[in-house]
Amino acid sequence: MTAAGSRGVLVTGASRGIGRATALAFAERGDRVAVHYAHGRDDAAQTLAALPGSGHVLVQGDLGDPAAATALVDEAVAGLGGISVLVNNAGAAPDPGNVHRVQDTSFEDWAAAWDTMVRVNLLGTAHVSWAAARHLVASGTGGAIVNVGSRGALRGEPDYPAYGATKAGVHALGQSLALALAPHDIAVASVAPGFVATDRQAAKLAGEQGDGLRAQSPFGRVGTAEEVAAAVVYLASPEARWSSGAVLDVNGASYLHT
Repeated sequence: MTAAGSRGVLVTGASRGIGRATALAFAERGDRVAVHYAHGRDDAAQTLAALPGSGHVLVQGDLGDPAAATALVDEAVAGLGGISVLVNNAGAAPDPGNVHRVQDTSFEDWAAAWDTMVRVNLLGTAHVSWAAARHLVASGTGGAIVNVGSRGALRGEPDYPAYGATKAGVHALGQSLALALAPHDIAVASVAPGFVATDRQAAKLAGEQGDGLRAQSPFGRVGTAEEVAAAVVYLASPEARWSSGAVLDVNGASYLHT
């Protein structure tokens, strides 16, 4: 693809993992990428340095802060000369420090987990989407928004109920925006990954849980960040316009539903 045909793409949470793989996948097809980070500037800079091509930029902002969430979109638009694609990947992910099982979590810890995940995963995604949609509509050239949701939104997350609920909200948000933005030739869809092998999950995969996690899929393994990125790139393509509103499972048949 020539530079003249490249798109401006904002990937939130692009410092590591799925976000980094997604930024790379877009850059490899000739797009210009805004690599967003909240706190890990060094990791984000490594992502930026790894991107082929030119015209890529770093943008910073805490999605839990509404003003910062909208400002980072303006920064990306200015740095890239416009955007055609938004990938909502950033979020507060499950980890050992934010387990909040309803039966054995104090109300203080319960409320804190919900507050963080609602502010970042759901409201942050909503605010970034609002700001990006305004730019996309004003440009008059169409575009795409792709949300990174979760299998947990569909099958439940007993150890992290706020995570499951906010990701379900992200799926629903995407479908509402798909209806609202279709008249502007803007497609909106989501991916729902299962367990993905990222740096953050390396210890879990190497430990006692590893075999059980791999056994969830009949392929006998977990997914890769690159496989999720490939699905995101497809949903952001003009060829996927008619999939607007979809929630695409990317879980290796580990969870099937109708």
